Amino acid sequence: MRKPVAKKIDRKRADAQVKEFERRDLGEDIARSGSGKMLRRSRTTSITLDHNLIEKLRAKGAKRGLRYQTMLKVIVMEHLDEY
Repeated sequence: MRKPVAKKIDRKRADAQVKEFERRDLGEDIARSGSGKMLRRSRTTSITLDHNLIEKLRAKGAKRGLRYQTMLKVIVMEHLDEY
């Protein structure tokens, strides 16, 4: 079997492209295209929980194959309307 022949790269052209890319500020291009916008359905939050509560969430989550953060979200979603 023949070994595939590697494609020769024009090093000068490649270096020029790299320099041009590094020189340009692409912020305006990205902003104009709209592709830089992140659409997020949820919002990150931070709360302090007691160590024992985290361990209970881990145990309950493990039964469902979930991590404790996901288990906490499930509990909140299931019971929020009760309050």
